[in-house]
Amino acid sequence: MSQSDRTASAATPQTPAIVTLEQAFALAQEHLKAGRLVDADRVCGDILRSQPDLAAVLHLRGIVALNRGDLESAVDLVRRAIAADSSVAIYHCNLGEMHRRAGRPDAALDAGLRALAIDADLPQALNNVGILYYERGAFDQAADYYRRATARAPDYAEAYSNLGNALRAGKRYDEALAAYRQALRVRPDFADALSNMGTALREAGRLTDAETAYRRADELQPDSPSILNNLALALKEAERFDEAAALLTRSARADPSNARTQTYLALVSLEQSQPAPAAAAAARAVALAPDDAEALNALGLVRLEQQDSPAALALFHRAVTLKPDLADAHNNIGNVLKENGAFAAAREAYGRSIALDPREAAYYGNLADAGTFGKDDPRLAPMEALAAAPRPLAQTGLCRLNFALAKAYDDLGRFDEAFACMQRGNAIKRGRIAYDESHSMGLFDRIGATFDRNPRRGGDGGCASSLPVFVIGMPRSGTTLIEQILASHPAVHGGGELGDFSRLTAALPGAGRGFRYPEDILALTADARRGLGEAYMQALRARAPGAERITDKMPANFLFVGLIHLVLPNARIVHVMRDARDTCVSCYSKLFAAEQNFTYDLGELGRYHRKYAGLMDHWRKWLPAGVMLDVRYEDVVADMEGQARRIIAHCGLAWDDRCLAFHKTDRPIKTASVAQVREPIYRKALDRWRNYEGHLAPLLDALGDIGATPANLAVD
Repeated sequence: MSQSDRTASAATPQTPAIVTLEQAFALAQEHLKAGRLVDADRVCGDILRSQPDLAAVLHLRGIVALNRGDLESAVDLVRRAIAADSSVAIYHCNLGEMHRRAGRPDAALDAGLRALAIDADLPQALNNVGILYYERGAFDQAADYYRRATARAPDYAEAYSNLGNALRAGKRYDEALAAYRQALRVRPDFADALSNMGTALREAGRLTDAETAYRRADELQPDSPSILNNLALALKEAERFDEAAALLTRSARADPSNARTQTYLALVSLEQSQPAPAAAAAARAVALAPDDAEALNALGLVRLEQQDSPAALALFHRAVTLKPDLADAHNNIGNVLKENGAFAAAREAYGRSIALDPREAAYYGNLADAGTFGKDDPRLAPMEALAAAPRPLAQTGLCRLNFALAKAYDDLGRFDEAFACMQRGNAIKRGRIAYDESHSMGLFDRIGATFDRNPRRGGDGGCASSLPVFVIGMPRSGTTLIEQILASHPAVHGGGELGDFSRLTAALPGAGRGFRYPEDILALTADARRGLGEAYMQALRARAPGAERITDKMPANFLFVGLIHLVLPNARIVHVMRDARDTCVSCYSKLFAAEQNFTYDLGELGRYHRKYAGLMDHWRKWLPAGVMLDVRYEDVVADMEGQARRIIAHCGLAWDDRCLAFHKTDRPIKTASVAQVREPIYRKALDRWRNYEGHLAPLLDALGDIGATPANLAVD
């Protein structure tokens, strides 16, 4: 279809009383170009009443019907035109485009090839056939047709942009960008080409350049949902989630029926740890487009976040049934299977995602976490090849790939290579995050000072429930193992890493502003403390209404220990410790899904650990006896039953032997320790830091004397 077919409306000129056939046809064309579709259709009808088989008029009336939104009438009219004169290539070309819009790709391709059989150089037909091959995933064939179109019509901006899309789909980003630039040389105000260029830049990891292209496209075509959505994706990848959400909200206002907008809004809300808005957006997306695979995939992620693994798995399977090449859905199937201990099936799912998108490094990372690499492992070579590829990954992908390689080399005992990969991955991640170490260190000091001024008021206000069990500690210290032991008890529900307490705390009213932690706890009334405790209890109870105890294994809740006791005085706290050097090396070896921004530099990591250890000493002195139990990971390895009995007794429960078979407990586990806690207790993680001792000077210097503290030092 030509651009003039879609021009705006204008006033209708007076129609002469008597005109020739040629004049009437020209008048109908004029009406169409001016957007006066009713008048164009009337004039065509007048002509056809006297000469019903005029092919050019039938074709023109078909174009008018298409612009009026009557697709089937348009197809019928153009078919009649072809029946009257089958020698005109543009008739077949336009019929093919109509079939494509009607969802009949085979008929569309047949018509397009018929057009080219009549006129092999017809640019519109070459472009349209290219689109059909592109939609079939035949990107190289599509690119060939687009090139032929631009060779015949050097000013064909749409064909250049489509060529860029085909090259981008094949991940040939430099060539794609050249095609988009050519489209923009022909038409500088071509917003779609700018948006497509932004997508190529985004996929190549050039997020700043992508944002520039998208914002220019938005200036040219304000409130276009596709442009706003693309810009939001770039901001999401840059971890600017609030800005991305604002753009998607704007996009949803512009087009409330756009399912893709709601899908992206769900994904961004998940990144913001806002499960309710994520669930609402995903549900709207699926309601708008029940058979949209990406919408179903997003809703599956919401269900996974809600700990409904069966529903999530069903949605992911539905997504890949509708769109078998949706690599992310295969990856998500692997994640569900891995969380539930089905590691072999998970690896198969990750293998499918890698086969579909071999340059997506996140899939290799998930695959690495789903099992141990053995000698001559065939999974290693593709990862090494990708790392050495002449066309490098974007920084995000390169970061993920290095962490995956580090895991593989560590499994194989190739520790120097493993550390080199850790170092590269951590350096990339550290360069992409904003971590204010002075602010973080200051927070520890402010917490201690504030609670020193706050009396021990555990019985004064608060919610009296004994339902919660908080499992706290540094990441990678053994908190997942301890929660799994607890969750193996029939009276305990393992809640996993819950963000409820920090979220509810942040929502408390402040003095004319947002709540400041820790300073504003001094002003909390007994009613406010009770309200916070009850709100947390309500959220917790909804996860397992029949449980006697529910665990919250958010490690960083160690920052809130004093406040937890003030609002939930009967809650039990289990503090898990591990050799500081092993803890920190394990942290440094992981690319965390959630923010652990202190872990990506050895010096910063060591200093953070020192502050954490100091704060825990403060809580031991501040808390009443019996509230918090210290558990050493090394002691659990040495005396599994003895330590498990201590933990169960601390939580006020009778002993149950099932706690010793924790690795057999059937429950989803979302943390990076998922594979380890599916095995019986083992010793191979002890003194792991010694494999890397020669590389750890910045960490050991930062840890100082706590790095040399014996792991079996008694603390209670």
